[in-house]
Amino acid sequence: MKQKELFLQADAALRSVIDRISPDRLDQPAPAEWSLTPNPTLRDILAAHARDEAWVPDVLLGRTIEDAGGTYDGDLLGDDPIGRYDRLNDLATAAVNEDLNPDKTVHMSYGDYPLSEYLEHISIYRAFQAWSIARQLGWDYALPESLVELLWDVIGPHVDDFRAMGVFPPEIDAPAGADRETQLLCRVGYWMPAS
Repeated sequence: MKQKELFLQADAALRSVIDRISPDRLDQPAPAEWSLTPNPTLRDILAAHARDEAWVPDVLLGRTIEDAGGTYDGDLLGDDPIGRYDRLNDLATAAVNEDLNPDKTVHMSYGDYPLSEYLEHISIYRAFQAWSIARQLGWDYALPESLVELLWDVIGPHVDDFRAMGVFPPEIDAPAGADRETQLLCRVGYWMPAS
């Protein structure tokens, strides 16, 4: 299942970026469009990713929000934000590495989908946030080539459908001679030149 490999690579890319963030930068402002939290910080973004990681094993088991109750309410990061995120990431990775039925129906806050589509949805979030966070922090960062090709393969044909659902902003014209990563980032509307 390509979506399983896409998730594992996108999740690893996001973790590689998060693990580079020094704790003193977590109070740095994050773009408002990244969060529903007013005046979000990088810690708020990390908290959202931690919650998303925490949900993965339960969603794969077919659990609903009602089943989980308040399990993931409150602060999941505590006084070790990166370490806590990493532990939740480990649990999500282990769950996705299990033998999964791609056609199993899973339950998300916005509807029921086949498990393969769930993995696709959450992979998009992870992959492009990895790039966006790194760029926000001024780092020289590129998505792994294998991840870029998987994104082209799995979501490339459906970018316009995702855009119609509000997932992606408008497409950006790619600069002349752009590489595959830049072409992809332009196609999904995230690319910006390095500052």
